[in-house]
Amino acid sequence: MNALTNLDALSRADRQAQIVHALSAVMPAHTLLYTLEDTVPYECDGLTAYRERPLVVALPETESQVQAVLKTCHALAVPVVARGAGTGLSGGAMPHKLGVTLSMAKFNQILKMDPVSRTAVVQCGVRNLAISEAASVHGLYYAPDPSSQIACTIGGNVAENSGGVHCLKYGLTLHNVLKVKGFTIEGDAVTFGSDALDTSGFDLLSVLVGSEGMLAITTEVTVKLVPKPQLARCIMASFDDIRKAGDAVAAVIAAGIIPAGLEMMDKPMTAAVEDFVHAGYDLNAAAILLCESDGTPEEVEEEIGRMSDVLLGSGATAITVSKDEAERLRFWSGRKNAFPASGRISPDYMCMDSTIPRKRLADILLAIAEMEKKYQLRCANVFHAGDGNLHPLILFDANDADQMHRCELFGADILETSVAMGGTVTGEHGVGIEKLNSMCVQFSTEENAQMFALKKAFDPLGLLNPGKVIPTHNRCAEYGKMLVRGGKISHPDLPRF
Repeated sequence: MNALTNLDALSRADRQAQIVHALSAVMPAHTLLYTLEDTVPYECDGLTAYRERPLVVALPETESQVQAVLKTCHALAVPVVARGAGTGLSGGAMPHKLGVTLSMAKFNQILKMDPVSRTAVVQCGVRNLAISEAASVHGLYYAPDPSSQIACTIGGNVAENSGGVHCLKYGLTLHNVLKVKGFTIEGDAVTFGSDALDTSGFDLLSVLVGSEGMLAITTEVTVKLVPKPQLARCIMASFDDIRKAGDAVAAVIAAGIIPAGLEMMDKPMTAAVEDFVHAGYDLNAAAILLCESDGTPEEVEEEIGRMSDVLLGSGATAITVSKDEAERLRFWSGRKNAFPASGRISPDYMCMDSTIPRKRLADILLAIAEMEKKYQLRCANVFHAGDGNLHPLILFDANDADQMHRCELFGADILETSVAMGGTVTGEHGVGIEKLNSMCVQFSTEENAQMFALKKAFDPLGLLNPGKVIPTHNRCAEYGKMLVRGGKISHPDLPRF
């Protein structure tokens, strides 16, 4: 075992007092929170079904304070969980019950905007959308655009390798970041990547991006900026059959077209969204596709024509092309508000995040429809259809223990069916605590051991975001037994790394 094994030897109160005393020596009093009313707001991220209260929340204001917190926690063998805006959907920022939550919210400055090199240097707490807003005066923007971009931070995007509705053409966070600076758990400064397009040695930037706070604490990010297109137009295509809509996605890509965005929503989702934002969606359609083209006016006209032909040939019953920028933004406002729209029709929802081959889109949707009957819960579906990234939203009431249990089973079924179809358990939301069990299905014991070895190379004591992402051998063995018995282990009881 590791340094976390004996943390329960002290009472929670004694351990808290020890940590507060040690951090008070290196941090101003106003940057430390430890009373019940101050720490409760940090007990979960966007996955609200699972909660844990940290012993202490640290809100550093300078890099030297971040370094001091990490050195202190390392010396005391205290777990550290980094937190950005708390918009994550897999429980990645859920606190450790005997640890420190390191909130990076005060690192919210854009340090440099360079329109010549088309880069920006920003602190980790800068909001995703704020980068594009600042770059717009130069005719540039930051391409990754998660639905939570109005609130989510670039540090959290790096942790989860976030994408968004335009990731098909412009890539995920990894493809739009040049350099990340931060600290190891020991408090050593570290830089991943460089200002150049390539760097010598191992590609550790690709290791860090998507590592969910398990390897280092990010403080500063150098992002790439791209020119704002002269024109963008969006097609809304209606289908009377889910399989036709799924096959149309594959047909668009097979035609050699890479849309700026290619999204899919089923009928329950379009109904929820239309009632919320009035985007102008076809409520009679079994599914709708949003297909966007951007570039010069000539390029857009040609590509819109080609996509329309493919969609009609695939069985689209109606096609509407945005007439102006206001209508285009209205089409996208519906897609970007899918999650809050779901919150209006259900006390709680759990958003899954698996990926599948594009050709299996219809198969997974039909499978989910059968799961709705099996688990007696509703599910509204929205997809980054162009790259096969699913976001089924299971609707339930977390105050009902039986519904909570069925929701967990439903979610696991979606993830593991996705793996069986040749996909993965996550696309852009991360594993966190939510998908630990399903990682046992996707990866072998040996593969998980290799991932643990990589973490240990960066974090020998296992203090950074422990109990997340990589399932232990014992956990996978227990999950296997539970599957045989037809049961399921619950996430709050996860064994800690």
